[in-house]
Amino acid sequence: MVTRRTVLGAAGAGMATSALIGAAARADATITVDPAADHGAWQGWGTSLAWWANVFGDRDDFADLFFTTRTVTYNGVALPGLGLNIARYNLGACSWNDVAGERMVASPNIPRFKQIEGFWQDWRDPDPASSAWNWAADAKQRAALVKAAQRGAITELFANSPMWWMCYNHNPSGAADGGLNLQSWNHTQHAAHLAIVARRARDNWGVTFRSVDPFNEPSSNWWRADGTQEGCYIGASTQRSVLAQLRSELNRQGLNGVTISASDETNYDVARSTFAGFDSATRALIGQVNVHGYQGSGGRRDLLFNDVRAAGKTLWNSETGDSDGTGLTMAANLCLDWRWLHPKAWVYWQVMDPTAGWGVIKYDGSTSTAGPVETKFYVLAHFSRHIRPGMRILDTGAGNAAAAYDPANRRLTVVAVNTGAAQTLTFDLSRFAQAAGPITRWTTVPSATDRYVSRTDLQLTNKSVRVPFAAASVQTLQIDGVAA
Repeated sequence: MVTRRTVLGAAGAGMATSALIGAAARADATITVDPAADHGAWQGWGTSLAWWANVFGDRDDFADLFFTTRTVTYNGVALPGLGLNIARYNLGACSWNDVAGERMVASPNIPRFKQIEGFWQDWRDPDPASSAWNWAADAKQRAALVKAAQRGAITELFANSPMWWMCYNHNPSGAADGGLNLQSWNHTQHAAHLAIVARRARDNWGVTFRSVDPFNEPSSNWWRADGTQEGCYIGASTQRSVLAQLRSELNRQGLNGVTISASDETNYDVARSTFAGFDSATRALIGQVNVHGYQGSGGRRDLLFNDVRAAGKTLWNSETGDSDGTGLTMAANLCLDWRWLHPKAWVYWQVMDPTAGWGVIKYDGSTSTAGPVETKFYVLAHFSRHIRPGMRILDTGAGNAAAAYDPANRRLTVVAVNTGAAQTLTFDLSRFAQAAGPITRWTTVPSATDRYVSRTDLQLTNKSVRVPFAAASVQTLQIDGVAA
């Protein structure tokens, strides 16, 4: 069975590939960076843990590679740490125990590494100190969470599905028809599972979740009993009920300060529809709107941003991914997010994946063997290593460039992607009070040998700089001596 993410990701990658192959000569362009077009402080870059952490979560080299900016040697190659500072922990829905003669029903198509073990394994006792709860579960993903937090990451808890015994068919991959699978009498139990795990993380793991999202693409109907991963359709009315229960359960656990985020819908337009369907009481429960970026270059990012801003909520692109291992599709869509969505954070789904192109490092899911680094790794480094938490999010007026400003260090960072033929981009800094330099730039050209190569060969002239871009390439400019 082809997964939902594979279908959408392949479509987006296919469009990008066609554009690259058929690109005619591209005209040069000027991009003006405006310090007055400030969308607030950047919160950071991240990844969901889930499947890759279920395999490799106990490895320090990967924790350093993903969650620090240190140079890390992997397979004999010195790699620049990505500096991710957000880790999303996936509360599992699986267990293999017998409860009063009933057991989990597993999809025949879900691989073992995608089955994440949950903690509340017996519905007959809600006491987390009882044997109904298995706190030794999910050891490797928990290890990855702790390692990320120790390296300074902020954390979010989310669930792909309620525990199997909360589902009508006891299958955490979904209902046979893709419909509602959360039992009506288990709304509170799903919320309690999340809240109690958040309390346990704080008290026993040294991890304080900043936010909790009880859903994952809940309005999508592709979560089916024969699926390849955990998932559950949860309609808007049920979402409202669960969100209210979650606030009560978090407060009951003494976690009044933990933010509720929702609803992690699959794309911008669905997220906007779901948010519009929440009444004022439900909206008041939500501090952060999470959206996934699987609409690629489509969808009305701008309208979602306007709705979320008007409601006074924080906006994250909390999950995205694609099958283009060059990283060019990712960079292009990320820049569109920067231009139109204006999220405060951006999270890649799986930094490691068995399917070529999906992660930044490929691995063999059957042997749990880590494999080659994708070019996408270096492209992500252009953004995550240079646009750092706390920098100001600036609008470039262009859909192919992201900019951020560090006022304390008087440093401007611009990351731009060229998905077509070679061209020259001029970056106009005339709206800044001062722009002196020096300039350092990094280049990645997937079809050539450049892999995050540092260069110091450019200078500012009259507050502008002309930058040659090879065909199908990404560059980062770090410009110092810049005052707003």
